[in-house]
Amino acid sequence: MAERSFAREVEKLRLGDGEEFAGEGILAITKALLQCGVGYVGGYQGAPISHLMDVLADAQDILGELGVHFEASASEATATAMLAASVHYPIRGAATFKSTVGTNVASDALANLASGGVTGGALLIVGEDYGEGSSIMQERSHAFAMKSQVWLLDPRPNLPSIVKAVEDGFELSETSNTPVMLEVRIRCCHVHGKFTAKDNKRPAMTVADALETPRRDTGRIVLPPASFLHEKEKVAKRWPAAVDFIKSRKINEFFGPDHGAIGIVMQGGMYNAVIRALQRLGLADAYGETDIPLYVLNAVYPLIDDEFLSFCEGKDAVLVVEEGQPNYIEQAFAAMLHKAGRGTRLVGKEYLPVAGEYTGQVMLDGLGAFLRAEAPLLLSAEIRAPNKQDHGEEIPDLSKVVPGRPPGFCVGCPERPIFAATKLVEQELGRHHIASDIGCHLFSIMPPFELGATTMGYGLGPASASAFNSPDAKRRSISFVGDGGFWHNGLTSSIGNAVFNKNDGVIVIVDNFYSAATGGQDILSSRADNRTKATKHPITKAVEGMGVKWLRHIDRTYDVGKMQATLKEALTTEESGPKVIVASSECMLNRQRREKPLVAKAINNGERIVKPKFGVDEDICTGDHACMRLSGCPSLSVKSLDDPLRDDPVASIDQNCVGCGNCGEVADAAVLCPSFYRADVVHNPSGWDRFLDRTRSRVIAFLQRRRERSRLVFADA
Repeated sequence: MAERSFAREVEKLRLGDGEEFAGEGILAITKALLQCGVGYVGGYQGAPISHLMDVLADAQDILGELGVHFEASASEATATAMLAASVHYPIRGAATFKSTVGTNVASDALANLASGGVTGGALLIVGEDYGEGSSIMQERSHAFAMKSQVWLLDPRPNLPSIVKAVEDGFELSETSNTPVMLEVRIRCCHVHGKFTAKDNKRPAMTVADALETPRRDTGRIVLPPASFLHEKEKVAKRWPAAVDFIKSRKINEFFGPDHGAIGIVMQGGMYNAVIRALQRLGLADAYGETDIPLYVLNAVYPLIDDEFLSFCEGKDAVLVVEEGQPNYIEQAFAAMLHKAGRGTRLVGKEYLPVAGEYTGQVMLDGLGAFLRAEAPLLLSAEIRAPNKQDHGEEIPDLSKVVPGRPPGFCVGCPERPIFAATKLVEQELGRHHIASDIGCHLFSIMPPFELGATTMGYGLGPASASAFNSPDAKRRSISFVGDGGFWHNGLTSSIGNAVFNKNDGVIVIVDNFYSAATGGQDILSSRADNRTKATKHPITKAVEGMGVKWLRHIDRTYDVGKMQATLKEALTTEESGPKVIVASSECMLNRQRREKPLVAKAINNGERIVKPKFGVDEDICTGDHACMRLSGCPSLSVKSLDDPLRDDPVASIDQNCVGCGNCGEVADAAVLCPSFYRADVVHNPSGWDRFLDRTRSRVIAFLQRRRERSRLVFADA
């Protein structure tokens, strides 16, 4: 079950020549792949590219009709290695994943692919996850393109440009026998627009055809002496071919007047932000017409010397808009100007931040500063003053107005009780070194749990604790890994490594049935039926197969007491070797997406449905809020009472509660208070339900009256 279904949208992929395609950037990329005659596609999910995988999964019927093979790969390395099908065969292939974590994982396969080169077009579609909305370390794909000598496209964020970039990418790859990276940023992936469609193409050679006529060329295999010749071929043949193609196809674009005292060079993905800033400065209109010469790099690697030098002709200063650091593009252009003996002043990070996302405000401030310094006459008097909005008022500091929203677990998340149990164990046994991992469970580093010291990569949580496997240690380390990370990399790099090295630490595998953090895609251990993938492969079997002897499986993580006891046992047992706990409960978001429509339908059909509802008894709650310190659930809050004798607010459960019961479980496990209660809401009650309700109401009313009489008697006495 993916986060979003594209079942209806994928029908647009059938549009033919001349028809108008309207939709999201992700969908446009998929349509472009089919129009280009792609033969196979692989990939690994991760924002902002997850939805591309979901679109392809929902488009299996259309792909099948065209003879296109698609698979959700085990990792980014697997997806990139798939492109080996384009090494000897004239088949167009594509791989898709999130960057830069994806390119980190894929770099080995990418380097080998780039060394030997390709015959068919090989396109790597990487979702550039850089900036404030990112969930990863702040790096760029550019370095990988330079390191492995693959060409990097960064199209303007509009659908026609995105589609053209896919077409150009395949042809550039085939012309230069080199893989091509297509970098699509978050705004590019999710931008909406229109373009004129073309007919889908069946690949000239499918992977099935290739199997019938196998080929090989020793010169393409990365092994000496061929590998030494590959490096020469990159410089002498492939690079010139790429430069000629980029120039002849006019992949890079020029906007604005042909001449001017200043100019702006930018990555293609920065175009919309630059134009918007120029609009706010009164130097561009809503259609992109501008008074400033612009050089837009839809191909950011390799750079074209004579294009840039021609753009700089007659200009006093040129601003390079390059998001991120190091400033590879600015450095390369500075070298070009120096070698050519040009006097044009090149600036970039002097006016724009050295690192960080170039948001709308950042771009406005940077371009405004550049223009005020280099061409003040172009600006009107009203907008020459910095830090003003369109109408001149001061820009407020939003950090002082908008409350902070730190990341945390969703309502009802089954991972929350795992970390509540961990905190309870630490209260009893003392603090431990805890290694975290990539995934939803990484939110445990935030309040209220504040657990975990490191995160070294997807599936590498236990591996990052391996240095603490000391024979002299009197305390064991604890490490976490999710089910997605387990299958991606953790089975060998973490579990296998721990077994091989006789690591004595405790490993908790958080199993929520999906690759949940990337949108809820199925994985090997998912318990759902999947018509195109093999699921229901237990993690416990894989762990046993790796040689783990001490293994416990908890099939309901909300049982905080059991989770606590199992952790304590793992930390105190005399048995040596890795202690592995598989903690399983379904991701609540996916569970709600699956169950809510079924429950609503059943209620509408008159079926009896019982839904649990949890609450807090205000009369019993003391207001010490200890329950929240071991929960952090967004639905567990506080409220003030009208009682003048009680100043402290009491705990309260709001309408977002999904009835997981974790708050009450935590309170019970921690021996905090009995104020939590559960009430069952019965929809379409039976006659027996109504009889029980009337009986309970009468008994409760009787007891209330008797208690009130006792109070009156006591008051009279």
